[in-house]
Amino acid sequence: MLLRAENLSRRFGGVAAVQEVCLELEAGAVHSIIGPNGAGKTTLLNMLSGIYRPDSGRIFLEETELSSLPSHEFAAAGIGRTFQNLQIFFNMSALENVMAGRWLHERCSLGAALLRLPGLARAERRCRDAAAALLESVGLGRWLDADSDAMPYGALKRLEIARALAAQPKLLLLDEPAAGLNATETGEIDALIRTLAARGITVVLVEHNMKLVMEVSQHVIVLDYGRKLAEGDPRAVSEDRRVIEAYLGTDAQ
Repeated sequence: MLLRAENLSRRFGGVAAVQEVCLELEAGAVHSIIGPNGAGKTTLLNMLSGIYRPDSGRIFLEETELSSLPSHEFAAAGIGRTFQNLQIFFNMSALENVMAGRWLHERCSLGAALLRLPGLARAERRCRDAAAALLESVGLGRWLDADSDAMPYGALKRLEIARALAAQPKLLLLDEPAAGLNATETGEIDALIRTLAARGITVVLVEHNMKLVMEVSQHVIVLDYGRKLAEGDPRAVSEDRRVIEAYLGTDAQ
């Protein structure tokens, strides 16, 4: 078991955004979290990445409890993520964006940086080479030195994934990576998620594109009003009457 969450809850004033949600995520699989708007999906992702601290409940990555740690400790433990709204450094190139994602794995003292010692130059070359390889791996080789604000939206979605991968995560949380993409761009995200899973990276996908979810997932979790409504393989979940009603309503409604 790569990640275990026990009875996670989070409130905002009088609103219970997530209520007593339990998760068990197997390593190397693609897990999707789905549900209607306002179901608590992004709030749950924010707790799993340390951005929000749960009001109650516990989070374990392998055997390490992370529940009360700051978000950078979640990243250091091996949890990376992207965001529903792009969080790109638009004053930097594509390559520099990905290089920024490697900060966890670069060790340089203040003195070495001030004196520009040879070790710093070697570390910078290693970082640039690794970032360039990541851009190639997500299909962005042609944008290597491009200003990020000149890149199309679909490429920026993959750039954010490349930057998250630069931190070498065990678990990658993707918040609506296909939102706003056309069919071709969505196909590129589909292929990329499959490639990541084949490399042994565990993926948690929050997504409204049900075709993408059903094609790439081994395990689907359904939230409704902050509670876990159902979970299982994609076919079983898609045929669950409770899930259908949560999305489409009952006959009476």
